[in-house]
Amino acid sequence: MAQVEARTVLWYMTFMGFIVNYMIRINLNITIVDMIAAKGEVPSNVTLNGTLANSTALAALPQLNERFSLERWFFDWANIPYEKNGFNWNGKQQGNLLGSFFWAHWTLQIPGGILATKYGTKLVFGWSNGIGVFCCFLIPLVSYWSYTGLIILRVFQGWVTGLAWPSMHVLTAKWIPPNERSKFVSAYLGSSVGVALFYPIFGYIIDWTRWEWVYYVCGVVGTLWFIAWQFLVFDSPAEHPRIADSERKYIEKSLGASIQGTKGPTPWKAIATSRPVWLNVVAQWGGIWGLFTLMTHAPTYFRLIHHWNIRATGFLSGLPHLMRMLFAYVFSMFADYLLRTDRLSRTNVRKLATFICCGVKGFIVLALAYFGYNATAAIVLVTLATMFHGAVSSGPLASMVDLSPNYAGIVLGVSGMIGGMPGFISPFIVGQLTNDNQTIEAWKNVFLLSSLMLTGSGILYVLFSESSLQPWNSVCHPLPETGLKDLQNLAVDREDEEEKKPLRADHDDDTQNVAETETKTKSVGDEQ
Repeated sequence: MAQVEARTVLWYMTFMGFIVNYMIRINLNITIVDMIAAKGEVPSNVTLNGTLANSTALAALPQLNERFSLERWFFDWANIPYEKNGFNWNGKQQGNLLGSFFWAHWTLQIPGGILATKYGTKLVFGWSNGIGVFCCFLIPLVSYWSYTGLIILRVFQGWVTGLAWPSMHVLTAKWIPPNERSKFVSAYLGSSVGVALFYPIFGYIIDWTRWEWVYYVCGVVGTLWFIAWQFLVFDSPAEHPRIADSERKYIEKSLGASIQGTKGPTPWKAIATSRPVWLNVVAQWGGIWGLFTLMTHAPTYFRLIHHWNIRATGFLSGLPHLMRMLFAYVFSMFADYLLRTDRLSRTNVRKLATFICCGVKGFIVLALAYFGYNATAAIVLVTLATMFHGAVSSGPLASMVDLSPNYAGIVLGVSGMIGGMPGFISPFIVGQLTNDNQTIEAWKNVFLLSSLMLTGSGILYVLFSESSLQPWNSVCHPLPETGLKDLQNLAVDREDEEEKKPLRADHDDDTQNVAETETKTKSVGDEQ
């Protein structure tokens, strides 16, 4: 029986890790519909980050107060008063609660990369998700106790999980050969599967039991993943106790000299003034603007403009994200094929992927602006636009590792902190454009702005970006910029030198012994 490669196990654990990460951030968007006293649609003018609009998918769920709740039983037993008929949160309070996850989320983007570089991704990514999962167990109890306490807990949960994304690039840089990075980074889009998978699952859980059980399920699923992560994942091939020697040598030779065991001070100035880094930030800005506009507001658009059935809206809200993951996986294999066969340079492969995830998506969103009045055309265009964004795993996300494997986590942290700002800005602008103005024309302006962001960032990236190894990746010695082949040759040369050292030492010893023998022989001859 063939041994499963350590990289394969790592891909699946990373994939599941990002599913857990998104499971944590979206669960409240669904449960709030069953938590509030007045059942109905969440106000359309509340458009904060966190896919608030998607929560309308379960707005028609029945009251389930008669079903068992551990927290309610505890409060009844302890004679502690609580809101038995649901929480009387107004629209503003609901919006603040749903947006609170992202208030501090961005602040740990750069620290996430720094901490992972110093302490390892296994620790940082694992405990980032792990602490977030533990918070899920507390949310039901805190919800009944205090609205302010729930806000604080949710802010903390979003803050600590902000470490996860940038920390993963450090692990990718240490484990994944350059020609396999596109496929591996597709595991990051487990986040899309998390959205597509857990929205309907949470809906059924609420329908069968109560909203509190959503958090129990999140806690149990996340805890199982955390335990598996601790046992199956290691920070580098050299630390893995069960990896095959052939796989370890292949990884180390493929990575060559691009990864250093010890690094000097972080080259902050070089990173801050690097054109390729900033173009990756620009690409992420445009891509995230388009992604969050569709993910957060498309369900509201379909519900209020096209008057879709609520449950159909919820189901179809997850479909585009499933297609995004599938496209990311297929395209990543194609991108790695282009790299392996030298059909395209690394820079051109990244440009092709970014053109698709930003440029092509931008043109589709442009079509949505003009043909969105037709419900069928609208869902097809939304699905295609979200699907094509899957190419991001072979574009900017992979390019950040190409630029600097040693500082990939920090580069992704910079990108996440700045490029992630549309997650706050886009919902605010959409709210201003559509507040008390739910018309086709208002949404046309929303999609036109998104199209401009997407196509503009895609064009800039294609014209001016590159994905070659940057000189500031190594402070110890200059590295070639031509890419993988030079790195592999450098690694092979070093390996040959190491193999020759014992031979040279033995040769020197033999020469010295021969010389000593000749000297002794000559001395004996002279005495005779």
